Amino acid sequence: MFANRRLERKVDALHAKLDLIMTHLGIEAQAAAVSPRAVPAVPRGDGMAEIDALLAQGKKIHAIKRYRELTGCGLKEAKEAVERRYPY
Repeated sequence: MFANRRLERKVDALHAKLDLIMTHLGIEAQAAAVSPRAVPAVPRGDGMAEIDALLAQGKKIHAIKRYRELTGCGLKEAKEAVERRYPY
């Protein structure tokens, strides 16, 4: 049970890193080609800087709310994305 969760976290971390690399290189993948579920947009530039600033101030809930505003994704996806960004 715990091994599966750990493996899932590692796979999620790899997906996040791959998404960042693809964004940096300017490669856009269609959501259906990458995975069967929809992939939310990742905020760019000032959006991520704003989220990082909120996290640095210890305002995790505000960062999640802002992430949701920027991407339009659900609460669970936003929480996971913010926690991948700043796992503390």
